[in-house]
Amino acid sequence: MVRVEPCDPREPDAVAVMARLSGALAAITGDGGTASFDPSDVLVPRSLFVLARDGEGAAIGCGAYRPLEGDVAEIKRMYAEQGCGAALLAKLERAASADGYRQVCLSTRKINERATAFYRRHGYLPIAPYGRYAGRKESICLGKALIEAI
Repeated sequence: MVRVEPCDPREPDAVAVMARLSGALAAITGDGGTASFDPSDVLVPRSLFVLARDGEGAAIGCGAYRPLEGDVAEIKRMYAEQGCGAALLAKLERAASADGYRQVCLSTRKINERATAFYRRHGYLPIAPYGRYAGRKESICLGKALIEAI
């Protein structure tokens, strides 16, 4: 059983999971991705950082969203072990919708084919590069419209 709960990204379990994420990204892409995430970005209104825990309480994944512009949130620092990715993404999408967002977007490296395939399976489609990802050929930007929270 996986529990996905809000968490302060500065807490030790969150820091440890993000360190594993950075190591995995560095192995795949040559860059751990830390330059594109500041924990304070998800400590503002209409943002969220979540941690996934297994049945024993061990931290096995994380994810976040932050305001991008208007009714668009940006998904950041998604990482999943033990198959918890779908639960993490669903929690983030539901919470973003409840926070008033109507769309979520993200960027990942094209070489990270596993992540790209995961997002596509969950309804994410290519969008125009935005922000710091504009003009970066190694990046692919994806987005998804959210259904209103009930």
